[in-house]
Amino acid sequence: MYNEQDFTRTGVPEEASPAAIQNAFVNRVYGWMCAALALTGGVAWIVAHNEHLLRLVFQKGIFWVLIVATFVLVVSLSAAINRISAEAATAAFIAYSVLEGALFSSIFAVYTQASIATTFFAASLTFGLSSLAGWAIRRDLSGFGRFLMFALIGFIIGTVINIFWANSGFEVFLTYAGILLFAGLSAYDTQKIKFMSMNAGAMAREDGKKLAIVGALMLYLDFINLFLLLLRIFGGRRN
Repeated sequence: MYNEQDFTRTGVPEEASPAAIQNAFVNRVYGWMCAALALTGGVAWIVAHNEHLLRLVFQKGIFWVLIVATFVLVVSLSAAINRISAEAATAAFIAYSVLEGALFSSIFAVYTQASIATTFFAASLTFGLSSLAGWAIRRDLSGFGRFLMFALIGFIIGTVINIFWANSGFEVFLTYAGILLFAGLSAYDTQKIKFMSMNAGAMAREDGKKLAIVGALMLYLDFINLFLLLLRIFGGRRN
């Protein structure tokens, strides 16, 4: 049995190898990501199958409050990660996942459950392959990441423009361009997490927990956006 003094600041045994420390950090990141996705999906399903909750969420005032709240949460969490505790970061991530689930409940009202399942599988496969590529590539993707950030800004601007323009051809272009964009971001963010994990042994325990939450949030956002874009392709609408 290990005593408390036998553990490093990252929460693994003192004699653990660098690989074990790295694996522990990566497992924490992906564990939180999967937990957040499960929470979002569960909340979305519950709200979608409760008529009172569904009407409440999509009342005009409440809907926009939820939109603003999710935006504020994700920006605040990213900006304040060095100043808040690991517990506060975890709570913010969980709250964000719940709010996203409430907003995504409309998916179950618009699309068939079979097409949602198909899209989830497609998103998982796309994300998984992109993430594996990001982990395997040895070349530093920082330059590629800067290009992706500019592309993301362009994608957001294009999406806002098309809300008013409502051009179907442009929407198709945005959909496929967005899939490529978030597949690239999945690879880039995975490599960032890989580099974080290499330094996990030198992190204070609190810092390691917070960085794991940040990493999980990055991957969660990549996956969610891939899923929503693929849903435009694979989503079968209810009659």
